[in-house]
Amino acid sequence: MSSNEAYRAMNGGIGRLRGVAYDPSGSLAADGKTIRNAMTVDVEDYFQVSAFESFIRRAEWDRLPSRVQRNTERILELFEEHGVRGTFFALGWIAERHPSLIKKLVACGHELASHGYAHTRIYQQPLAEFREDVARTKKLLEDLGGCEVKGYRAASFSIRKDTLWAADILQEVGYVYSSSVYPVHHDLYGMPDASRFPYHHNGGNGLLEIPITTVKTMGQNLPMGGGGYFRIYPYGFFRRALRRVNHTEGQSGIFYFHPWEIDPDQPRQRNAGLKSRFRHYVNLHKTEPRLRQLLVDFQWGRIDEVFLK
Repeated sequence: MSSNEAYRAMNGGIGRLRGVAYDPSGSLAADGKTIRNAMTVDVEDYFQVSAFESFIRRAEWDRLPSRVQRNTERILELFEEHGVRGTFFALGWIAERHPSLIKKLVACGHELASHGYAHTRIYQQPLAEFREDVARTKKLLEDLGGCEVKGYRAASFSIRKDTLWAADILQEVGYVYSSSVYPVHHDLYGMPDASRFPYHHNGGNGLLEIPITTVKTMGQNLPMGGGGYFRIYPYGFFRRALRRVNHTEGQSGIFYFHPWEIDPDQPRQRNAGLKSRFRHYVNLHKTEPRLRQLLVDFQWGRIDEVFLK
């Protein structure tokens, strides 16, 4: 399904909601209760994204101008303006270089969670290496933040059918939940037949998984959880889709974005491929104004407050 087909299908699929009263303080479920969604930020710098890993070697990271602290502090200001507390999935690599930022996230009342150490996708790591990575990052963040780190999000949502073993390891080293499954088709990630809403791995005894939000239209899950899709889809389309999840399905959604997405002036990677550049740079200038509207149109909270009650 092309993006234009998806947009047309989605418009038709959610058109029935136009009669629902607009609620500026949040999204009402069918029983009249206001639903809160989880606001999340993947704390990584512009040069650490998977789209550029073939063009920017990890050995170069320390030599590139970092913008993550400034951008993340801007997000903290934005959240404070709107009274929002969220969950920040931080890279261990970032935490080591910006410890004051990690401490500030916690001091501002946000949940601190792990994004792994250096944004390595799970299927690129041997099992023992993955175990060391997630255990090391959890301890690092807990030592800096002075709080328990319950949550984990894999780089590029890389818990897939071939990496389900990762959930067992995460549980073994002390994580309470993962938000690493995106139930869609994608060339880098995705598990389209996974549950669209929270579930436990291993038949109920395993780690809690909180998938990224999708909306089902014409038998397919459309990605509506944030990131590049938030920049590509028209905002009204995105808003109606999330209200459908809240109102019709009575479920909380989960939204994610990155600090570099509010930074249209970041250095450009001219040697990257066309697809990689499109995914990374499309509509960066629209992220912050759209985000401001999103913070008004729905009620938001931390993952542990929304899903671990």
